[in-house]
Amino acid sequence: MPLYFIAIVAPDEVNRQVLDWKNYMLSQFNCKKALRSPAHITLIPPFYMQSALEKTLAIALDEFARQQSTFPVYLKNFAAFAPRVIYIQVEPGIPLLQLKKNAEVFLLRTNCFVIKNEKRPFHPHITIASHDLKKEDFTTAWQYFHDRRYEAVFEASTISLLAHTGDQWNIVADYPFG
Repeated sequence: MPLYFIAIVAPDEVNRQVLDWKNYMLSQFNCKKALRSPAHITLIPPFYMQSALEKTLAIALDEFARQQSTFPVYLKNFAAFAPRVIYIQVEPGIPLLQLKKNAEVFLLRTNCFVIKNEKRPFHPHITIASHDLKKEDFTTAWQYFHDRRYEAVFEASTISLLAHTGDQWNIVADYPFG
């Protein structure tokens, strides 16, 4: 069964900058995992679904997205889930938190898709280095990002469905907000 997730994919200018940092992590620490997907904020974490349901999910996501309003997403500096993950902080904000919750409720209500009702707090972020960062390299890698400053803002105007190909995550479709 294919693996999917739902996210806000960052626009090209943010993705290009994030890609530079991901490539730095590849060249310095052999971190490849974060390079497998575009810069994004996960709304619904990976879930398995029969590919036959993809069209049904597309219809549901299109309906859901048309009910949403655009909002700004603020990115500010870096943080870490020590000792394995480095990321760009996303200021959570009410619209983003509400979008995540509404997406969960909407998809759980359909009873068609096997997604989890997340019990963990939502911690929006854009990953630079993922779980393939070796623990012994974390301190050195974190020193590079710790004092670095980064700020960006973009308009969240779509959600995206991504599917895993076995090697990387590809965008299946984007669903524009109404």
